[in-house]
Amino acid sequence: MTYPEAVEWLFSQTRGGAPRGLSRIQELMERLDHPERAFSAVHVVGTNGKGSVVAYLEAAFRTAREAFGATTSPHLVDFRERIRTHLGPIEEAEVCAFVRWARSQRFREPVAFFDLTTALAFQHFSSLGVRIAAVEAGVGGALDATNVLPRVEVTIITNIGEDHLETLGGSLLGVAQDKAGAIRPGVPVVTGAEGVGLEVIRAVAAEQGAPLHVLTEGNPLFALPTEPSLQGRFQRQNARLAAAALRLLGYGEGVVSAGLSTAHHPGRMQLLRYQGVPVVLDGAHNPPAARALAEEFERFHLVFGAFPRKDYPTILQTLLPKALSLRYTRAGQGALQAQALQGLFPAPYFDLPLAAVEDAVEAARKEEATVLVTGSLYLVGEVLKQLAAQAVVVKISPGAVGPGGP
Repeated sequence: MTYPEAVEWLFSQTRGGAPRGLSRIQELMERLDHPERAFSAVHVVGTNGKGSVVAYLEAAFRTAREAFGATTSPHLVDFRERIRTHLGPIEEAEVCAFVRWARSQRFREPVAFFDLTTALAFQHFSSLGVRIAAVEAGVGGALDATNVLPRVEVTIITNIGEDHLETLGGSLLGVAQDKAGAIRPGVPVVTGAEGVGLEVIRAVAAEQGAPLHVLTEGNPLFALPTEPSLQGRFQRQNARLAAAALRLLGYGEGVVSAGLSTAHHPGRMQLLRYQGVPVVLDGAHNPPAARALAEEFERFHLVFGAFPRKDYPTILQTLLPKALSLRYTRAGQGALQAQALQGLFPAPYFDLPLAAVEDAVEAARKEEATVLVTGSLYLVGEVLKQLAAQAVVVKISPGAVGPGGP
């Protein structure tokens, strides 16, 4: 079996319409001799910012010379981005070996992609002697595969917002209740949630006897010893949550500062200069993320692609008031195509994301403006893949992007 074949098989696995739950991951853990028991974890749950928080934690663990693990999703270019340790991304050979094993098993019920990926990550961490892992939840908290972790030292609930409503109860209250299901007895909780989300988290934390730390101005637990390396004003909240978790774990200020200042997380306010024009790639895929992203700009030329399961009408309505122009493109397999998108707001559609970017770049060059590519992390990944396939050299700039930019 080749590595591409192994990844293709993983993506083809579903739970076959069965309800969400932990039974599938629990069976996987049993058959793998419980690798999840081999390491401690920071469990990162929430609507937005999970991957960025993991990136800050990962950078801090690296500074502290920990044997660490980290999981995030989705990946941008290569599946192996989802599973990382102090030694780097998981090896292709290990992915293939795991898939061969999984295909040889007869499970009691169909096992889905995220269950398998989570099991692969935990087995990988156990085999390498990982001491602590930053683990990003997939969807929700209570019934997410990552909630099988038994040795969580800190639970981070970044925020509660409108995403996966159809899966998590149909309302913000339902989302909050599901995500708060990751709170464990006696385990400290760090959160930036507000409103109904915070109310639910407070109640569940009290029931579980879990110390609750709510992000508030002036609280030294959340102090920023340095500016975060990731771009965007919203990253300050993510950095504060990571800093608080690191302090609760007992790390010193030097480690906290280094973690915040050296984190790297592609596809989130990632700034490139393509053909001399600033291009920002961001995977904002729900209304709260779109609102935060829009606040970073004065004006931009928008390249947009998304999937049917997302609230793309609201995302577009949020971004368009600042858009000088709009171009649609295909975010990936199964993504929205021309008819669905153009039925909302008329605009040209490009089958290839890079073609849309190039057309937007030409328009932006005339006005010395910025191009914003957003709507899905899968779209960001497609752009990066096409740049790499065409051997396009882009200049990555850490500074300001010029007029109309962040």
